[in-house]
Amino acid sequence: MPSPRSKEDGSSDPLRFEEALERLEAIVDGLEGGDLSLEDALARFEEGVGLTRALGEQLTQAERRVEQLVREGGGLAVKPLVEDPT
Repeated sequence: MPSPRSKEDGSSDPLRFEEALERLEAIVDGLEGGDLSLEDALARFEEGVGLTRALGEQLTQAERRVEQLVREGGGLAVKPLVEDPT
């Protein structure tokens, strides 16, 4: 089973965001299909959790980069990417 940061071929290059998201979608589809054994379902779920964490980390890093670019780009106000509903 590939780690959240490795490709399916076993190489240690980090997955691109799009590749990781595609893999996560495939895992969800497989779990929703209900054709997996309990052991396989748990292994896929574990991989999905790792991918979810890695994707969240990549999104956080991208948000920080955007905020830094906005700050450096002429003193524009930094605003959250997602408005807080409260």
